[in-house]
Amino acid sequence: MRKQHALALFAGLGRHYDRAGALLSFGQDPRWRAAMVAAVAARPGQRVLDVATGTGMVAAALVRRYDVDVVGLDQSPQMLAAAQARLAHSPALAARITLLEGQAERLPFADGEFDHLTFTYLLRYVEDPAATLRELARVVAPGGRIASLEFGEPGREPWRALWGAYTRVGLPALGRLVSSDWANVGRFLATSIPDFYARHPLRALEGYWQAAGIGGVQTRRMSFGAGVVTTGTRDGARRTAG
Repeated sequence: MRKQHALALFAGLGRHYDRAGALLSFGQDPRWRAAMVAAVAARPGQRVLDVATGTGMVAAALVRRYDVDVVGLDQSPQMLAAAQARLAHSPALAARITLLEGQAERLPFADGEFDHLTFTYLLRYVEDPAATLRELARVVAPGGRIASLEFGEPGREPWRALWGAYTRVGLPALGRLVSSDWANVGRFLATSIPDFYARHPLRALEGYWQAAGIGGVQTRRMSFGAGVVTTGTRDGARRTAG
């Protein structure tokens, strides 16, 4: 299964994850994440769920930007250990971030429990993206913001051809500069990104968001389409408290 393969692939990568992610995206990954965080527009004291939190980069950015409380959820205990190590160096962040092992397809939370939700590089690793989006939307209060970041594919030439060549050749080569494990990640990304969009084009993904009860869906292509930030608002009246 796709999920088990991803778990095995990323199990030993926590120590280098942040730097390697920036390397493999030619330094664009931090900019993409910042754009996603900016789209949340949270208020101080609100609760945000960060799914596929990895090493906690987005969770930390949410706390710093908005002074919110964050639950960071990930299916990988190794990634959560790396996130915990990050928090050990910052008691202020540790006081606002709770880390939890779990799966996006079966969230251990009540309906509408969170004011907002973010997720990063998630949908390529689940068997049913549409069902997963319904589960993510379930735990967000009406009026809450949902924002995501995924790798994309440039839609126009010559950027599409250049991106295709980079994913086939450049990603594995750059991965080898970090470690043999990251070379495997590079080879995996080279096939998983185009395969995902062959099965789930951007227009279809937007439809999954809407069918999950998320309105005002907007897709922002960044870096000529190599990064995709998608945002929307949970349907229903906004809560006045929080």
